[in-house]
Amino acid sequence: MNLHLAHLAAAAWASGGTLRRADLRGANLRGANLRGADLSGADLRSANLVRADLRSADLRGANLRGADLSGANLRSADLVRADLRSADLVRANLRGADLSGADLRSADLVRADLRGADLRGANLRGADLSGANLVRADLRSADLRGADLRGANLRGADLSGADLVRADLRSADLSGADLVGDTLAAYVTSADRRDYEFRLFRLADGSHKVMAGCRWMTILDYRAHVAAEYPGTAKARETLDILDYFERRLA
Repeated sequence: MNLHLAHLAAAAWASGGTLRRADLRGANLRGANLRGADLSGADLRSANLVRADLRSADLRGANLRGADLSGANLRSADLVRADLRSADLVRANLRGADLSGADLRSADLVRADLRGADLRGANLRGADLSGANLVRADLRSADLRGADLRGANLRGADLSGADLVRADLRSADLSGADLVGDTLAAYVTSADRRDYEFRLFRLADGSHKVMAGCRWMTILDYRAHVAAEYPGTAKARETLDILDYFERRLA
């Protein structure tokens, strides 16, 4: 079915209707009822899906690159391995959606509802998730490098194995989130050593740990690591300065 650039505003597809592998590039589906529709493998690049109803829709492997899904209802939709690069998902409802393995690089997810969403292995590099609701979202092994998570709600989220390098976590709520097997309470601050980033987190038990690359340890343990691995070097001095700064922040 080739519906390229078709004007399908407010279309009312029957529940379970199939548009599998359909060419819907640039189609106007604003406000369309696509609840439960089979859109697996469909080409929806640059499509207008503003406020569309896509609840429980099958969008596995669909190409939604640059699509406008602002305000769309994607609750419980299947978006496994979907291409959502640079898509507009502002205030979209993605509660309980399966986005495992999806490509969301540079996507706009400002204030999106991602409660309980499955984002395992998703690529969210450079995505804007500021103010997003990610309560109990599964972000295991997700790529969040450079993502904007300012003010995001990550309470109870699973961040095990997630790459948070250069992610902006200012004002994010990390209460009860899981990171490297520890339960978090809050993000405290960060500091750089040349091109290496150090992050300080408060844990639920009141203790603190430092994340730097693949390392996850207490400040005391990090000092011991420096003393054992590169004592008396410029690298050691820079690292110890950062650890001193962290301790001052906690004083």
